[in-house]
Amino acid sequence: MKTTKPTKIIYWISTGIIFLFEGVLVALTSQTEFAKEGIRHLGYPEYFGVLLAILKVAGAIVLILPMISARIKEWAYAGFSITIIAAAVSHWAVDGFGGQTIFPIVFFAILATSYITYHKLQKNTIAAVKTI
Repeated sequence: MKTTKPTKIIYWISTGIIFLFEGVLVALTSQTEFAKEGIRHLGYPEYFGVLLAILKVAGAIVLILPMISARIKEWAYAGFSITIIAAAVSHWAVDGFGGQTIFPIVFFAILATSYITYHKLQKNTIAAVKTI
């Protein structure tokens, strides 16, 4: 089974978006007053924002580095899934259904795209190794 170029492109674009939004952007903005107010607005303690930022940056690095094991990547995907779903639910509970609720759902679709294409690439790699 051959790995298709479109699958690789879709994987790297979706994973790159996750890396930029959940890694780079979080690392640069998590300690701003705007971000801290967002955490407080949802009713979470300030230290939760720090913990969330550290884990998001670590997870983004895990997803982007190809030498990280598949098992660790699975945990990163699971962690991002939980935080994204929790963000949508939190915004819906506090502010009602709106843009702040929809954005995490859209972002979850990008994460799912990365996850699905990652597994397609893994499956193709395993199949290629078995044929050798």
